[in-house]
Amino acid sequence: MQENLNRTPPTATSDQLELAHAAKARSPAEAAALLAEYPAATIAAVLQQLPPALTQDVLAELPGGLIDGIAQVAPPETVAQWRINQNYADGTIGRMMEPVRAMFRPQMSVRDTIERLRPLVQTAFITYGYVTDDAGKLLGIITMRDLLFADDQVSLESLMLRNVFSLTPDLPLADAMKLVLDRHYPVYPVCDGNGMLLGLVRGQTLFEEQAFEITAQVGSMVGVEKEERLATPLQSSFKFRHPWLQINIATAFVAGAVVAIFQDTVDRLVILALFLPVLAGQSGNTGCQALAVTLRGMTLGELKSGMERALVIKEASLGALNGAFTGLVAALGMFIVASYQHNPDALLLSIVVWIALVGSCVASGISGAMVPLTLKRFGFDPATASSIFLTTATDVVSMGLLLGLAALLI
Repeated sequence: MQENLNRTPPTATSDQLELAHAAKARSPAEAAALLAEYPAATIAAVLQQLPPALTQDVLAELPGGLIDGIAQVAPPETVAQWRINQNYADGTIGRMMEPVRAMFRPQMSVRDTIERLRPLVQTAFITYGYVTDDAGKLLGIITMRDLLFADDQVSLESLMLRNVFSLTPDLPLADAMKLVLDRHYPVYPVCDGNGMLLGLVRGQTLFEEQAFEITAQVGSMVGVEKEERLATPLQSSFKFRHPWLQINIATAFVAGAVVAIFQDTVDRLVILALFLPVLAGQSGNTGCQALAVTLRGMTLGELKSGMERALVIKEASLGALNGAFTGLVAALGMFIVASYQHNPDALLLSIVVWIALVGSCVASGISGAMVPLTLKRFGFDPATASSIFLTTATDVVSMGLLLGLAALLI
């Protein structure tokens, strides 16, 4: 028997739910500033509606005196869980834990367990009962269905499901998603290395956090911070985005410098300027395809240790194949345009375009795979501003190859 995960606790008022919705649409700092205008009791009720990880981020932004007031009016088990969650890093399961409310001893009977559950279900969503020993070590779980059909005097020890799957609190979200991908349980217990039950994390919470991470990747590629939302003020959005745009314009000068190096070649063969955007666009798309596949493999756990070399070789090979066939079209276009302009080197220009496109697509495929792998190796988010670095690499290589080959051969 599963709970309705879309229900809200009966203690939450419509105003508090609306306030929680507004807080979710803001960054932690903005949400804290919004909530700080309300009484501690209201803030406590709203924080219980937020995802646990967001709750921790908001609490970190609130002043200490207000946090003390919130702790006095929030349920003790909730406050205790908040303090436990603070011990774990961002992006780990420990930050997403909820308190365990339905916790029982193995010698308890079904009848006693149901009596204990009656008041609990009035204020909390109970999916499973968790059977622990006196020290708090997880021994098994009890499903609501088993309780419903079991005799009143049966003990939980004989009824519980043993060898329970659990997560560890220091496990990163991405690794946890790989473990639960084929399980789809509504709730997962979180235990330390000794099997001690520390809290619960809902499957819904995991998938919501993962969905946010995936949507944030798209923005991260172009320098949009995860904290930025639709409701983020103009000044904050500018602060988030502008530094990356400064980096982008600096890297754009690198590509411009390549063109400047071959200025004499461009002046002599103006027709090459027509095909610079063609090569840059084609190689850029090739690199983005490799980047997307690499990030997907890293997110889903398909990219195992030792597979990096094979991935780079595959993307380089795909770049060569795609560049060879699309290069024929580009070379034909160059031949037609050069012939129309009565250029005596029309055929040689076509060969230059073909070689340059093949080479730039190979380099783009390699870059698309290497950029996220390199960022990960140095401890950075693999998706952070990847497209900025990738665009620079593809522009420099494509323009450099085309102009360099033309200067060398013609």
